[in-house]
Amino acid sequence: MRALKTMPGREPSRSGGPQDADREVTALYLTHYRPLVRMAALLVQDLAAAEEIVQDSFVALHGAWRRLPDAEHALSYLRRSVVDRSRAALRRHVVVDKLAPRLAPDLPGDRGEASIEVERSAFISALWTLPSREREVVVLRYFADLPETQVASATGISETAVKAYAAQAMSSLRTELRQAGSATEAGPWDHPPSAGGGCQASFL
Repeated sequence: MRALKTMPGREPSRSGGPQDADREVTALYLTHYRPLVRMAALLVQDLAAAEEIVQDSFVALHGAWRRLPDAEHALSYLRRSVVDRSRAALRRHVVVDKLAPRLAPDLPGDRGEASIEVERSAFISALWTLPSREREVVVLRYFADLPETQVASATGISETAVKAYAAQAMSSLRTELRQAGSATEAGPWDHPPSAGGGCQASFL
């Protein structure tokens, strides 16, 4: 995707009007729509609601495009919008089924990779025993594989809080999975995943 740059010492702005916004937002949509839907589906436990949340977030991004300085800010805007709209959806009780036993068959994307990410029904059930803020941190940090700085930006909390929520969530998930008989004697839950890429594999 073309990098969006601004001249030093000048206020960032968008040129060209709606057509530029159409082109850039479409590029982001093609790259990030499916990962964002997977993320939202884990947050709201409802695929249809997740798709609507992400679509509305892209519509909002298009309207705000000229106020954003570059593509990285646009992606941050999208993630924050998805998290905020997911919270609102839960508050409105959009999700009817509190715990869907398996999300994988319905999630968009490649049947191999996408289904692996959320295939373990025991983990999905355990995930939904967490308080909402801990669940958001786990989904963004380990499923979306975002660094702590981006998790903090998307959730509106500090990096210190992200670390604290993640540690508490890991402890709770270990306990829940062991009680469900789903954890192995030396499984991934006995060793928290290290910071950086490849986190989601440690969960499955």
